[in-house]
Amino acid sequence: MADTAARSAVDLLTEARDLTDHILDQWAQRLRGEVAGRDGEALAYALATPGKRVRAALLLASYRAVGGMSPAVAGVAAAVETVHTYSLVHDDLPCMDDDDLRRGRPTTHRRFDVPTATRAGYLLVPVAARVLAAAADALELPPAALGRMAVELFRAGGIEGMVGGQLLDLEAEGRTLALEDLIAVHRGKTGALIRAACTLGAIAAEAGPAEVAALTAYGEEVGLAFQIADDVLDATGTSEELGKTAGRDAQLAKSTYVSVMGVEAARAEAERLARRAVSHLESAGLSSGALGALAGYIVTRNS
Repeated sequence: MADTAARSAVDLLTEARDLTDHILDQWAQRLRGEVAGRDGEALAYALATPGKRVRAALLLASYRAVGGMSPAVAGVAAAVETVHTYSLVHDDLPCMDDDDLRRGRPTTHRRFDVPTATRAGYLLVPVAARVLAAAADALELPPAALGRMAVELFRAGGIEGMVGGQLLDLEAEGRTLALEDLIAVHRGKTGALIRAACTLGAIAAEAGPAEVAALTAYGEEVGLAFQIADDVLDATGTSEELGKTAGRDAQLAKSTYVSVMGVEAARAEAERLARRAVSHLESAGLSSGALGALAGYIVTRNS
């Protein structure tokens, strides 16, 4: 049963990666022509960064869980991944985590320079808006649906979500956080965009309020579980396995779920959150097949 679920998650991630990477590659080539010089090259380089596309897979699965059928929803997933890419470009900067590697290749500021990478990160935000608008047009969604999706995506990527969580994370370096404070950091920094991916999938399918709420609640739990699993991997994995520098949390003296709870307790908490995520779907009468498999993958992955 577990092996079958793992294969299901891997299949969905592969599909999401293929669909999303194709769209991001098209936008990369377009931006290389629209934006002159190093800025255009840096935008294309950042968008071409390989990844697991977990957020894209969650969006596709959420869309299908409430009856969505159009392949054009991949454009919405690409918009989410564009916002995620912006966050990674800035997260890697010397003033933040100062990382040299991202997904097995030089980070954008190492490939170019810090000012260019900083500009590329900011420029990816309006690019995400363009990608989202094009996807809504392809899906033939009404303007109100596009508006709701835009609010969800950019609120999750802004001060109320990812940016706010990153700010709290920076302020917490060198300090020991209580568990509730650590949860607040990561519900914003990591969880907000994962939650938004699930919500956007529901909105793109024009789901009802109860279905949107259930998928949002699922995304809230899975988003936190994802970060806990990341903390465990940072403490136990190698740079080769992770495709980025391992052990950075300890080097930066960051509070993590591992430092607060220990490895085994953190793993157990991630698994508990994954089960609770699925229970939200079941309570709303939604199929938990693909989404359940993804929740299981998120807390058991090794990279």
